Amino acid sequence: MTFDLLTLGRTLKQVQYKHHRVLDTRLNEIGISLTQWDALRAIGSQPDSSAHALAQATFQTDQAFSTLAGRLLQRGWIQRTAGPGRAIRHRLTASGRTILSKGHAVASETLSESFVSLSHADRGQLQGLLERILEGGS
Repeated sequence: MTFDLLTLGRTLKQVQYKHHRVLDTRLNEIGISLTQWDALRAIGSQPDSSAHALAQATFQTDQAFSTLAGRLLQRGWIQRTAGPGRAIRHRLTASGRTILSKGHAVASETLSESFVSLSHADRGQLQGLLERILEGGS
């Protein structure tokens, strides 16, 4: 099999795009977007984190995350409290935990379908290779 690095990079991007598109469509069916679900996932795994830390965890700017958090607050999925200095801390509400859990089920099913052609060993190898790329810098 011949390939070049540009093709490899594009293939990685295509897989990511496919996952995002399918996940967003399926998450919308339960009343949440992929971006919202990802924010809830970050808040759920890092309760009481600042908006800045959550923005980094979700690959957003501070301003974009703040806007998103405002929407999550309006939907009753999070609560915000004052932290030290100007920091604002974030936590999930009961309804936020419920929609996050529903989203986890959607994501698990979607990703299982996507990776069905890979054996368990293949999946582990792919995970290891991607982690090596991330650790490699740049």
